[in-house]
Amino acid sequence: MEKVEITSYQIKNPIELSKKSTYEDFNKSEKELKKDLEHIREDLGKFQDMLYAHGKYGVLVCLQGMDTSGKDSLIREVFKDFNVRGVVVHSFKVPTELELKHDYLWRHYIALPERGKFSVFNRTHYENVLVTKVHPGYILGENIPGIESVSDIDEAFWENRYRQINDFERHIAENGTLIFKFFLHLSKEEQRQRLLRRLRLKEKNWKFSAGDLKERKLWDAYQTCYEEAINKTSKEHAPWYVVPADNKKAARVIVASILLEALKKHKDVQEPELEEKIKANLESFKQELEKENE
Repeated sequence: MEKVEITSYQIKNPIELSKKSTYEDFNKSEKELKKDLEHIREDLGKFQDMLYAHGKYGVLVCLQGMDTSGKDSLIREVFKDFNVRGVVVHSFKVPTELELKHDYLWRHYIALPERGKFSVFNRTHYENVLVTKVHPGYILGENIPGIESVSDIDEAFWENRYRQINDFERHIAENGTLIFKFFLHLSKEEQRQRLLRRLRLKEKNWKFSAGDLKERKLWDAYQTCYEEAINKTSKEHAPWYVVPADNKKAARVIVASILLEALKKHKDVQEPELEEKIKANLESFKQELEKENE
């Protein structure tokens, strides 16, 4: 497969989501895209093994997108060749009672990857400037000093949140976490078709929620919030990538390709060298083991 050009998807300047494409197929069939992904994820798996042995970086992969944008299946397919010890998936839903007793970043901070491992956030800390901005009443459940009613949640409040998120990401990046943020950019029509599929296919019914339709009515509000969040928080150390998501197989290839190409730029990630003393005695160690069967 031709190399995916990272700069085509990375956000370095302010964008308008309405002008970004939601579809890509690279002029390939689904079978060809599936084969491309198999090759890329095999190389990703090998890199993950080396990252684990190197033990100095953690990798944080953040996935955001509207309902039905394909986050779950992307995780399943892109990370299929990883050693299970080296990747942990966190799906962040409504905060628990314990989580609400802490600041909104706490539950994300404790889920960050260990050095040598990947953490995948399926929905992320950005929910705190997305769903809460569309539904500001949710903020009241956080019991923040000075926030007694929705009227207290002004523009300065959101600007502070963007600053806090930027500070959080800068801090973890400076301490060895490699950050990738992907927005799966789905069209409203494609979401409609996917929701209909959940209703038409009995085996998919369990995925449907009446709440999906309520949130769909707020499509424009969500698009505005996503656009603002991406524009305010896409940084060199924590870039956003806007990935066309109407074609799931192409979206998986794009995400996997971006991860592989960007990670390979870290030339210091190498398998550790054996101590000279051990290296000098490899032959004797081998002979010792071989003699056990004599």
